[in-house]
Amino acid sequence: MARYTGPKHRLVRKEGINLLDKQSQTLLRRLNVPPGVHGKKRKRRLSEFGLQLREKQKAKTTYGLLEKQFKKLVQTVQGKKGDTKELIISMLERRLDNIVYRLGFAKTRYMSRQMVSHGHILVNGKKLSIPSYEVKIDDVISLSPKFQANPQVLELAKEEYETLSFLQRKAFSGKLIRTPKLDDMQVPFDLQLIIEYYSR
Repeated sequence: MARYTGPKHRLVRKEGINLLDKQSQTLLRRLNVPPGVHGKKRKRRLSEFGLQLREKQKAKTTYGLLEKQFKKLVQTVQGKKGDTKELIISMLERRLDNIVYRLGFAKTRYMSRQMVSHGHILVNGKKLSIPSYEVKIDDVISLSPKFQANPQVLELAKEEYETLSFLQRKAFSGKLIRTPKLDDMQVPFDLQLIIEYYSR
């Protein structure tokens, strides 16, 4: 299944979560209005499977993963010891494209994935163009010297940005200082329903 490349606002309204610019107030007011000319008049009550599927889709959309990628991630952590929910979030949050976004180098995960794919991100001083790379504790993530002069990047650098507690940032570089946990953020989807979906 190919990655969704259509209008992002339609995707956002479909899932009911803001995946775009955090400052998009117009979009935030429309999050609960389904796509369409006037949105659907009445929501159908979802079955248990439907609820599980909806939450799985939200998670995939939030992190920009394909079904195959997300299924493999969940199945990988299900074979490990520990809290499955914590392990899923840890793996999702440690993706390189997500870390670039969380450090405030990009306004959206879509933008951060492009930055990584186009070779603008360095990991421990070396260019790495794999968005799914699993960032390790003490890995230093930085923008390439050439990309630091990008107008969008310079504009973002002027904004105040508070990084999550598992990250440290200084100017155009940052690093992962510990494993991300569920308590570190607001998760816009139900991990238990996702686990149940893949346990069928």
